[in-house]
Amino acid sequence: MAKYSIGVDYGTQSGRAVLVEIGSGKEVATSVKPYTHGVMDEFLPNGKTKLENDWALQHPADYMEVLEATIPDVLKQANISADEVIGIGIDFTACTVLPIDSYGTPLCLIERFKNHPHSYVKLWKHHSAQEEANRLNEIAEARGENFLQRYGGKISSEWLVPKLWQILNEAPEIFDEIDQFVEATDWVIYQLTGDLKRNSCTAGYKAIWHKQDGYPSKEFFKVLDERLEHVVEEKLSNDIVPIGSKAGELTEQSAKLIGLNPGTAVAIANVDAHVAVPAVGITEPGKLLMIMGTSTCHILLGDAEKVVPGMCGVVEDGVIPGLMGYEAGQSCVGDHFEWFTENCVPASYYEEAKAKGVNIHQLLTEKAAQLQIGESGLIALDWWNGNRSTLVDADLTGVLIGATLLTKPEEIYRALIEATAYGTRTIVEAFRNSGVPINEVYACGGIAEKNELMMQIYSDVLNMDIRISASSQTPALGSAMFGAVAAGKERGGYDDIKEAAKEMARLKDYIYQPNPRNANIYDQLFAEYSRLYDYFGRGENDVMKNLKKIKKASVSQAQDKTEITH
Repeated sequence: MAKYSIGVDYGTQSGRAVLVEIGSGKEVATSVKPYTHGVMDEFLPNGKTKLENDWALQHPADYMEVLEATIPDVLKQANISADEVIGIGIDFTACTVLPIDSYGTPLCLIERFKNHPHSYVKLWKHHSAQEEANRLNEIAEARGENFLQRYGGKISSEWLVPKLWQILNEAPEIFDEIDQFVEATDWVIYQLTGDLKRNSCTAGYKAIWHKQDGYPSKEFFKVLDERLEHVVEEKLSNDIVPIGSKAGELTEQSAKLIGLNPGTAVAIANVDAHVAVPAVGITEPGKLLMIMGTSTCHILLGDAEKVVPGMCGVVEDGVIPGLMGYEAGQSCVGDHFEWFTENCVPASYYEEAKAKGVNIHQLLTEKAAQLQIGESGLIALDWWNGNRSTLVDADLTGVLIGATLLTKPEEIYRALIEATAYGTRTIVEAFRNSGVPINEVYACGGIAEKNELMMQIYSDVLNMDIRISASSQTPALGSAMFGAVAAGKERGGYDDIKEAAKEMARLKDYIYQPNPRNANIYDQLFAEYSRLYDYFGRGENDVMKNLKKIKKASVSQAQDKTEITH
């Protein structure tokens, strides 16, 4: 009898479950559940409580709904029973965190806190803790804190400590009620097994934890804010469990809720980008994986801990047990193109797309593919949602240079694609210049699977071959593999993730290879991109930040006038 594992991938807008056959890695069934509350960036569910700029919240009930809807669905599609499923693993966008009480209940589900923004889940792209991040970085740098270099010299506003500090600064009454501040990925596993266990991946990359050194010192936290001196003991935990471990087994209650058997093995929680690495067969150093979606995350394995400017982190056991896992990222990729199609494309293009029976992205890609490299005279900086690597600065914004009255939408669209490729090359060069080799490049995600033009541009810009995942749900496949490892060999699974990767990882046969002529022209364009990157990103011209300050003051004045009028 065949055995199966389930991987659940929690994205920004939805969660998806994939039922995978042990041994072959064959994806037997997939089910997607959009979040009922979506991303809350304007109002809370009551429709009245307005959120400030740069907020991005989610509702924890949506996460359990995903399990309740998708798992019974994949079993039904495949016509198999719960007896044949030996394990389950999950992954999440990160850092996506929430405050819970001593019973594990999210504070937003408690009646007296349901209209308070700080009681909800803070999504990875919640950027309004930038002031806290800036202050943390200033203090850490002034004190010469060693941990800072492991994160490329800066801690991001997207990460756990700035988000928790923001709650303390803006809503101390909520902070006082927090028993634990946890990653959503760990909270979901807690709901399934009844035990709260924090995984080494999010702790290392997003919460400034180190396998040897632990968290930053009490003295450091006290300098940040006296009320944070004992934050690790009071709101976090020193007990961190390595990925690749078993978190526990499904309880009677959770098994009934999601349609599986009590006692089914549950893997320690993981992060969407990191869990995708073994799913494409990467288990050794020198191979870079790009997980391409609304944003892009770059994951690389290494033998030794090196300092790389602007990396998001280096964590031992963070991706594959026994190796260093490096992370970098671009916070605006798919979001980039979505913004453009929603705001800058004329109706005639939508009419043409409809007549051809394609979506607007396909039409623009077709038109962009007809252009010669450099023909548009355009170049862009891919900072519409800030810069994650190598500058780690959420206050940076987008740039488009070279537009004229003859500039067409497809030319801008191609310039935006190229900008994201230049951003990736900047990251690759930062690693290589720091002594971390990158010999091979892999890609997964919807963009990598569907957009041939974009992947060829990346190959030309990087001047490297690019291999593509055969799975359309690579993180979910990776999570299912970890679920099989949690089950262990005695139940029909695997003893470790490397063993699982040998049998279950899948790649497409086709490899994107660089065109030497294209690569030469892109070298010239990349040189211009690099000049703009340094000019706007490294303090020579702070126009982006000055404009943000003016905008904030203007909005504040407008709100004051409105309040006076009413």
